[in-house]
Formats: sequence, C-alpha cells, structure tokens
Amino acid sequence: MAETLIALAVVLTLLGNLFNIVRLVKGPTAIDRVIAIDVLTVTSITLVVLLAHFGERFIYVDVAIVYGLLSFLGVLAVARYSEKGF
Repeated sequence: MAETLIALAVVLTLLGNLFNIVRLVKGPTAIDRVIAIDVLTVTSITLVVLLAHFGERFIYVDVAIVYGLLSFLGVLAVARYSEKGF
C-alpha cells in the first residue's frame, strides 16, 4: 500500500513539473520564470526524497537538503538583483 502511494506521489509530482515547465516557457515576466524555476527545484527535491524512500537509499536525502539550500541561495540572489542590483 505504501509503495502505491509513493508511486502516486511521484506521478503527481511529475505532473506538477510539467505544469511548471509550461509556466517557465510561457511566463511573460522574468519574475514568473524565477518562481517557476524555484517551484521546479522544490518538486525536484520532492522527487529525490520520494525516490530515496522508494529505493531505500536514504543518502539521497542529504543531496536533497544541499540542493534545497543552493536553490534558496539562488532565489535570494535573484531577488536582491531584481530589487536593487548587485
């Protein structure tokens, strides 16, 4: 039962990634594209954690944490640049 729910979560996360890619390509402003990239990283982190749980390879959770930290720092840099400039 748990494997079925994890597989469903992976499918729904991939569907969310598809919608985010559409927003990334279609987004009329740069801020829309930055938000789409941020959401893509969050859903990618979700996929990594789900696949780590599904494959029982919990070392990938550390990879997801580092990826989340780098994503957060990247969004902060873009926000600072769009607000004031470097």
